[in-house]
Amino acid sequence: MLPYFYIQSFNPGQSSIVLDEDNSRHAIQALRMKTGDAMHLTDGNGHLLTAVITNDHKKHCEVRIDFIEPKPKTGPEVTIAIGLTKNAARFEWFLEKAAELGVSRVIPLITKRTEKQKFKEERLQNILVSAMLQSQQAWLLQLQAPVTFDDFIHAEAFQAVTNKYIAHCIETDKQSLQYHASPSIILIGPEGDFTQEEITMALEKGYRPVTLGSTRLRTETAGMVAAALLRVE
Repeated sequence: MLPYFYIQSFNPGQSSIVLDEDNSRHAIQALRMKTGDAMHLTDGNGHLLTAVITNDHKKHCEVRIDFIEPKPKTGPEVTIAIGLTKNAARFEWFLEKAAELGVSRVIPLITKRTEKQKFKEERLQNILVSAMLQSQQAWLLQLQAPVTFDDFIHAEAFQAVTNKYIAHCIETDKQSLQYHASPSIILIGPEGDFTQEEITMALEKGYRPVTLGSTRLRTETAGMVAAALLRVE
């Protein structure tokens, strides 16, 4: 199986590419690849390239593009809007699993009970790229900038989505979260859960309360479970 590498941009008219220093070093020094060896490249936008090394320079490895395969998205489009966690490592773990499961988009929420409102964007993007390559996908999960719950719930972008859900801990009638072929979006609260006011706002916007099981889950675990239920048929 050919190794996967990520390139930030790609022009379909290109016949060759010079890899950046990090990719060059990984291919030539870590993987000990040489001229004539083949690899896969992806730009995270659905292009899967088969390329062959023509110059095995450890800092400026050059490859010839032999084949371009458009990779359509598979499975339903899933968006998870989730409260930022106090422990950054827990949020990073969730992002990694969401990317491996093929989630389309993650929107970090700043809610009334969110304790941490910042994250390291560059580090998180690197985690998403690594997860995409490890799971051998050609689509990179879209990570949006953190947004307040109020701004998110009143935004027009997701109003037309049919399958809209909210997972919360308050005892009420809830349906089981299930796979749908059509796009879905789910809201996952922070440590301490959504406030009653936030839940009411979501219900008024058409979000339906769902259960993720019989036990109380951490924020990042709830996000991962929701991703699996909505992505795996």
